[in-house]
Amino acid sequence: MGLNEPEQKGNGTAFAVLVALSVSHLLNDTLQSLIAAVYPVLKDAYALTFTQIGLITLAFQCTASLLQPLIGLYTDRRPLPFSLAIGMGVSLAGLLLLSVADGFPAILGAAALVGVGSAIFHPEASRMARLASGGRHGLAQSLFQVGGNAGSAIGPLLAAFIVVPWGQRSLAWFSIAAVAAMVILFQIGVWYQAHLTERMAKKIATTPSPVSPRRTAFAIGILLCLIFSKYFYLTSLTSYYTLYLIDTFDVSVQGAQIRLFVFLGAVAVGTFAGGPVGDRVGFKAVIWGSILGVLPFTLALPYANLFWTTVLTVPIGLILASAFSAIMVYAQELLPSRVGMVAGLFFGFAFGMGGIGAAVLGWLADQTSISYVYKVCSFLPLIGLLTALLPNLRTQSPRS
Repeated sequence: MGLNEPEQKGNGTAFAVLVALSVSHLLNDTLQSLIAAVYPVLKDAYALTFTQIGLITLAFQCTASLLQPLIGLYTDRRPLPFSLAIGMGVSLAGLLLLSVADGFPAILGAAALVGVGSAIFHPEASRMARLASGGRHGLAQSLFQVGGNAGSAIGPLLAAFIVVPWGQRSLAWFSIAAVAAMVILFQIGVWYQAHLTERMAKKIATTPSPVSPRRTAFAIGILLCLIFSKYFYLTSLTSYYTLYLIDTFDVSVQGAQIRLFVFLGAVAVGTFAGGPVGDRVGFKAVIWGSILGVLPFTLALPYANLFWTTVLTVPIGLILASAFSAIMVYAQELLPSRVGMVAGLFFGFAFGMGGIGAAVLGWLADQTSISYVYKVCSFLPLIGLLTALLPNLRTQSPRS
C-alpha cells in the first residue's frame, strides 16, 4: 500500500508511514552527524581549538533550537505537509557548503544551515508519527526516533571510511542521501495532506490536557530539566568522545570513529526500546529507569582503560537513550492539542542544550583537560531524581 493512501491499518497504526518517517529521519540525522564526525579532520586542517569546535556545534544547535518551537507552534495552526522536503533541501545546501568551506566562518555558516533544515524537519515529522500511531504513541515515537539515532550512528562510520581518507570535499557525495530523503518526504507530504483533508471533513475535536494548566507547566519544566541532564551528557560523548580517545589512549582517528559508532549504535537500540516499554508500563517508569539507571556507568567511565571505556559506553547509550521517546510522549499527553509545539520545544531544547553544552564543555576542556570534562559530566544523571515530582498520567483524574 502506498503512502498516498490515508491509512495503513495494523491495529490502527500506519506502519508504512512510520517506516518512511524513520528512514527519512535516518537520512536527515546521518547528514547532521557528519558535522561532529568530521571534527578531527577540520581540527587538523584549520588548526581549530576545542572552543571553536564547540562554537561550530553551537551554530548548528542554536538555529535548530530557536526555530523548532516557533515552527511547531505555527504548524499546529497551519500544517505544512510539504515542509519536510523543503527542510531537507536546506540541509543539503548546508552540507554542500561544508564540503567546500575554506575557513572557520564558512564552517559556522554551513553548520547553521543544517540546523535550519533540522528545525523545519523535526516538529512536523514528530506530529506525523503521532498521527500515524493508531494510539500506540510510544511505539510510533520510538520507531521515528530510532531512525534518527541510527543515522547519528552511521555518520561517524561513513566519516571514518569516506571523509577521513578522501577529505572534506567528499562530504558532497552525501548529497545523494539528501535527495533520496526529499523524494520520500514528498510522498509523506502527499499522505499527510490526504489525512488533513479527512480530518477537516470529520471536524475532529481537540483533546484537553489530563491535568490542570499549572501542573502541566510544572511537569513540562521538570521534563526540560531531564532533557538538560540527558543532552549535556550526550554532548560530551557525541562532540568530544573521538578527541578524548585520541588524546587519552592515542588511538587512530578511524579507531576513534568506530568506537563512536559503537556508542551511537547502542543509543539507537535504546531509543527503540523506550517507547514500546512505555506503552506497557507507563512513560514515567521508563524516565525513572533511563535517567537514574545510567549513573553507575557514567561515574565509572572517566577512570576506565580503553577496553572498558568502549564497553561502558554501550550500557550508557542503551539506558540513557530510552528517555527521549518516553519524555516526548509524556509531554505530548500533557498537551495533546499542541503536539507540534511540544515536539518543537523538546527537539529545540535538546539541540540547544547540546549546542550550549558543546561550547561550555569545549571551553572547560581548553581550561583543564578533556578527561576532567568526563569527571564533571558523570554526575549529571543525578538530576533524574526530579522524576519523582512528575504526575502519574495513567492514574490521574481529569483536570485535577
